Formats: sequence, C-alpha cells, structure tokens
Amino acid sequence: MEHAPTWLVNSLIYLSAAVIVVPLSKALGLGSIIGYLAAGIAIGPWGLGLVSNVEDILHFAEFGVVLMLFLVGLELEPKRLWNLRRPIFGWGSAQVLLCAALLLAVGMAAGLPWRVSLVAALGLALSSTAIALQVFGERNLLRTGSGQAGFSILLFQDVAAIPILALLPLLATGHDAADAVSGTARALEALKIVGVVAGIVLGGRLLLRPLLRWIARSRTPEIFTAASLLLVVAIAALMQLVGLSMALGAFLAGVLLAESEYRRELETDIEPFKGLLLGLFFIAVGMSIDFGVLLANPGWMALVVLGFLAVKAVAIYGLAKLLELPVQERPVFTLLLAQGGEFAFVVFSAAGPSVLPPATASFLVAAVALSMLLSPLLLVALDKWVLPRWSTGDARDIEEISEPQDASVVICGFGRYGQIVGRMMSAEGLQVTVLDHDPDTVEGLREFGYRVFYGDATRLDLLRTAGAATAKVLVVAVDDVEQSLEIVDLAREHFPNTKIVARARNMNHWYQLRDREVHLAEREVFESSLRSGRQVLEILGWPPHEARESAMRFRQFNIQFAEETHPLYKDRAQFISASKLGRQQMEEQMAKERAQRQRRAKSGWSDV
Repeated sequence: MEHAPTWLVNSLIYLSAAVIVVPLSKALGLGSIIGYLAAGIAIGPWGLGLVSNVEDILHFAEFGVVLMLFLVGLELEPKRLWNLRRPIFGWGSAQVLLCAALLLAVGMAAGLPWRVSLVAALGLALSSTAIALQVFGERNLLRTGSGQAGFSILLFQDVAAIPILALLPLLATGHDAADAVSGTARALEALKIVGVVAGIVLGGRLLLRPLLRWIARSRTPEIFTAASLLLVVAIAALMQLVGLSMALGAFLAGVLLAESEYRRELETDIEPFKGLLLGLFFIAVGMSIDFGVLLANPGWMALVVLGFLAVKAVAIYGLAKLLELPVQERPVFTLLLAQGGEFAFVVFSAAGPSVLPPATASFLVAAVALSMLLSPLLLVALDKWVLPRWSTGDARDIEEISEPQDASVVICGFGRYGQIVGRMMSAEGLQVTVLDHDPDTVEGLREFGYRVFYGDATRLDLLRTAGAATAKVLVVAVDDVEQSLEIVDLAREHFPNTKIVARARNMNHWYQLRDREVHLAEREVFESSLRSGRQVLEILGWPPHEARESAMRFRQFNIQFAEETHPLYKDRAQFISASKLGRQQMEEQMAKERAQRQRRAKSGWSDV
C-alpha cells in the first residue's frame, strides 16, 4: 500500500487495532479503556512501530475529550450548574491545592529544585477527565454523591489549568524571565479571555438557538449533524486561540444549550463521534508511553508512579471522608482522581527547558501515561478483591436488559410507587416490563418472582430494548426528579405514540411534567394524604360522610388550583400571591359550607 494516502493507512491501522484488542480486553474482564491503551502500545513506536506521529494523533484525539465535555454540559442546565458552584470551587480547589502541596513537599524532600518540584506537583495533581467520566458513566455513578463530587473536581481542574499555565512564565529563569510578558500584556490577555467567555455566554443565549432553529428548518439531517460538530469545533478553536481549555469552552456551550429544544438532537448526533474519538485518544495515550525512559530507569519510574498515586490517594480518600461519601463509593472515587491526567502533558510541554529539563519532562510524561494505563487495571483489582467486601449478601453481577421486550406496559423505576402499579397490572393479567437501575432492588424483586430488568431508563437504547416504542403506556415512577424529566423528554421525542403516566415527587415536579404536556401525572403522596386527613376529621368527631365530602372538596379545589397556577409557577412573586388568594378563597368557601351544614342540622335536615 505504498501509494495509499496516509489517512487511509492510519485509519486501517487504528480501526483494526481497536476492533481486535478492545473486544478481547472486554472478554477478559479488563474493560474497554485498557483495550484501547493496549492497542495503542501495540501499534506505537515501542510495539510494532506501525505509527510514528504520535503527538499529532494525540492532539487530534483530544477532541474526543472536548466532545465528551460538551455532552456533559448538555446534561447540566444553568440553574443546576449554579447550584454546583460551591462543590466545584470548594471541593475542586481543596483537591488540587492539597495534592499539589503534598507532592511539592515530597519533591523538595527528595532534593529537587523548588521550581521543578512545583511544576511537577501542579501537573501531577490533575486527573484524567476522559477516564474518570467514562468510568463514572459506565457505572451509572454520575448522579451519586461520588459522581457529583468527582465531576465538580474535574471541572475545577479544567478551570485551574488556566492559572497553572499562566504561572509557568513567571517560574522561568535566565533569558526566559527577561522575556516574560509585561504586566500590561498580561492584563490585555486576561481581558481577551474574559471577552471570549462572555462572547460564548451571550452568543449561546442570543444566537445559537435561532441559528439551530434555522438549520433545522432545512430538514436535512446531515447538515444538522455538521452544524453540531461545527459548533463544538468553532468554540474549541476560539478557546484555544486565547489559551483556554478547549474542553472548558465546549462544556460552557453545552450548558447554554441544555435547556434548548434541540438538546436531544445534538446529543444523538455527537455521541457516536465522541465514542470514536475518545477511543482514539486512549490509543494515542498508549502510543505516547516512552518505554525508553521506562527501561532506562525502571526502579525510579515505578517509585515515582506508585509514589504520586499513593500521595494523591491518601489526600483524596481523606477528602472523600470529609465529604461523607458512601464507604462503598470511596475506593473508585479515590482511584479515578489519583491517576495523572491528559492536561499534565500540556503543563509539562509548556514548562519549557528553563523550568523543566527535557529529560525530566519526558520522564514525568511517561509517568502520567503509565498511571493512566495502571488505573483501569487497579480498577479491575478493586472490583474483584476490594469492593465485594462491602457488598451486601452474595448478590450476583446483573446484566443489563439485552433481549427486545414487547409488553404493553413499561415501568421505569420499581420502588414503593412503581411496585403498586406493577402488582396491579400483574393482578389483571397484563404483561409488564420493568426497568430499574439499582442492582440490589432488581436482585431482591427477582427472588419474589417479579420480571424486573437491570438498566438505566435515561438511556435511549435501553428504553428501545424494553419495548417503549411499541408499548401502549410508559409509567415513569423513578424517584429522582431530573431522571424522571429526562425519561419523559426521551419518550416524547422518540416514542410519540406511547402514553406517559408519571409520578410527581412534588408540586414543582408536577408543574415541570405539565410543561412537557404530560397530563397523566400524579403526586406521589397526594391521595394517601387526603385519606389521612379524612381519618383525622373522623377521629375529631366528624360524621364519616362529612369527612369524606370535605376531603373530596379539598381534592377538587387543589387539582383546579394546580391547573390554574401552572402558568405562574416560574414567577415566584405571582405564584405566592396566587397561592395566598387561592387558600383564602378555599377557606371562605369551606367556611360557608360548614355554616350551611350547621343550619341544616339545627333545622333537622340531614345530608345522609
């Protein structure tokens, strides 16, 4: 193939390596990330030598991380991101500063110059966003305490990379220090950065949605896909131009479009590219490991890799205890944040020979790459020998739903609410498919003979497999409000003929379901609370029929009031005013009815 273009040869090599090695790695129980890293080692300069331009491939493959952060941003509405500001800057700064301080102390104790120790500490304090978020997502941990804490810390690291890179010229010695940019130039650079971020925020608010709406009207799916990619590429290029993290810019763009009507379309279009480019990124990391440095100093390399992993693990586990994360989640949380990160490559490369000697930089890059290779292997060891000690009972591994189902009713979430619905359907002889993402719940209910499948109902592919496209009714009974709304959005977009019956956790959740035109939404404790109120009245001496009428009137008024105030619930002042007026009207009406009953009772009339 000597006349074949380079891109064709390289594509053949990368795809062949991935297709052969990754399934083999999965079959051995090692996971896909180890498979990609092993494929990279095999075809790289220290393997078969099929690819030599590793650095170019690594820069291209970093776009996979950019796409991943864009998709993560699409899952976070601005309000939710604002609520995470304290975890991001609190937990994030605590992790980076604590790990950097400990690593700096170790470096200086080992006799390294303070500048070298500081740059090494700052680079090694960062973690791999690609590996961590991939593993959190695969394990359905992103919505858990450890997932939220890990995501907040990783996002802060992307922000922290900006001042770290800005600090490097100040650490330069000799001629580089003299050539360092002036204070005025740095001020202009800062203004440029603020201007770009402000432009992305304002542009996202004012321009992106109308632009996407205009493109969607063309009814050309491939152009919308091209526009989705163009959006991410353009923002990444803009951030790169001013020296900011491309991933951070893509994340901001995703957050700004999280409330857009095209959110699902963007997610569907970009997901396949993200998966492929992330795989290519891991292959590039495997190729970038300099085994020459490793073979020259194997003892020192092992000491540095295991040493910085141990130091970071101690700090991060202590932080996990301080955050009161569940004991079962701490080992995975600790390991995923203890490894080195892809941004360390940028820090060590940008440091320059005046701050970090080339041999030292090459050594540290190899150490970070090895830690990224070692981390998934340690994760396998955790799964086999550490985590089972914290598991309850002898629960087996539960496979996700894989065989297509065809029941007329699909229930998402089989807790106390979903079980009542499911048991009622079963009692009537109706076939039901149940999805639940808690393996303990699934295992326990299967012992009682329930037909329950393990799976995350927010995943479109699992909903399709469960039969949501052909089912007559989809019951959304999950406990988490955000998951519930996400499932409803998916169902309305992809299964328009399936009726949705949803559980509302509270009034605000009920209003949000009505925003999505879900008319069959029931508040989870409303009816039972009415019955309890009725029983209280009877205990206080009310005749049973009067207590029943009072409960029914209250129910009717409450339902009517919810419908009337639905358009106002986003305006707090108007909603509070309407609520006060509604309560006053209800009390006046029920007072009139009490007076009428008392008059009838005195005159000898009875309602019985």
